[in-house]
Amino acid sequence: MVTSLALFALSARADNAQSTPVVAPDSPQASSAKPEKATEAPRENRLFPVKDDVIGSMQSMTTRYEDTFADIGTRTSIGYLELVHANPGIDPWLPGDGTRITLPQQHVLPDSPREGIVVNLAEFRLYYYKDGGVKTYPVGVGSEQNPSPLTKSKVTMRLESPAWYPPKSVREEYEASGTPLPRVIPPGPENPLGNYALKLSAEGYLIHGTNKKFGIGMQVSHGCIRMYNNDIKELVFDVPKGTPVAFVDQPVKVGLNGNEVWLEVHRPKEDLDAQTKDRLWKAVMARMDTLMDSNPGLEFQRAAVENAIDQADGIPRLVGERTRQVAKASVESGRKERVSH
Repeated sequence: MVTSLALFALSARADNAQSTPVVAPDSPQASSAKPEKATEAPRENRLFPVKDDVIGSMQSMTTRYEDTFADIGTRTSIGYLELVHANPGIDPWLPGDGTRITLPQQHVLPDSPREGIVVNLAEFRLYYYKDGGVKTYPVGVGSEQNPSPLTKSKVTMRLESPAWYPPKSVREEYEASGTPLPRVIPPGPENPLGNYALKLSAEGYLIHGTNKKFGIGMQVSHGCIRMYNNDIKELVFDVPKGTPVAFVDQPVKVGLNGNEVWLEVHRPKEDLDAQTKDRLWKAVMARMDTLMDSNPGLEFQRAAVENAIDQADGIPRLVGERTRQVAKASVESGRKERVSH
């Protein structure tokens, strides 16, 4: 329960700084279907039941004159680049009053054990599995110069009001840009960790909040995982100590939703050149082969697959299905098993 949750203030490192804990008092389109219409931008991070490999549904909303994609992302718990890629041709800083935009709130689950926290760096998104379901949140990840690690870890501490001790490399970087940092930044509005964080067993890495409005859903950090402040506040009270954390990099995700095959492709970089598309195609074929090995009778539409790769916008697309004969046999087999038991 939240009222019994013990948190700790931490003299913490954001993005690779070492930290020392201090005890503190307890504290409390899909392309085959039209997006669902919403009068208000819906937040996504509810617990979705995990039945197959696809969760959520595409949504849409109408912007107000003062909206930006950064504002909308904060309200809906969607990352900046997710919104940009799902809405090509719309100015993210001035979408305009009355503009209809797509909210990409449908996802194919990563190909990873469905336990604890899974961070898919390629899609800037975190998945938290609990109670037979999953919650998902957008995240900011490490930059190309300071990438987030591809590793397995676990939550070692839940933190409240962390202070930031910038490591030497970060202090030197800021000093070179003409904005030197102090050796410690106490909790408060100037602290880039925000108000809450999860300390990981991977040395020097945190999942934490932010003091910036921009950067969630992008490669922006020195390796740590950034979240919207409302999201990390929810997560830190929800995740127990010892929860496993896996970092994966899967720009291509393929999964089943009933007898349908869904494909979700994310661009590794903004410039989607021929070489990048070729790598994505090979990754898609490898995932398709794996899926077909364990699910005989699947058929794919090449044009739909090619379109998903050409767009690489992170929107799940229906690209195939299980043949009716195999699907029928599977249902009948399931009925027989239930009868025999």
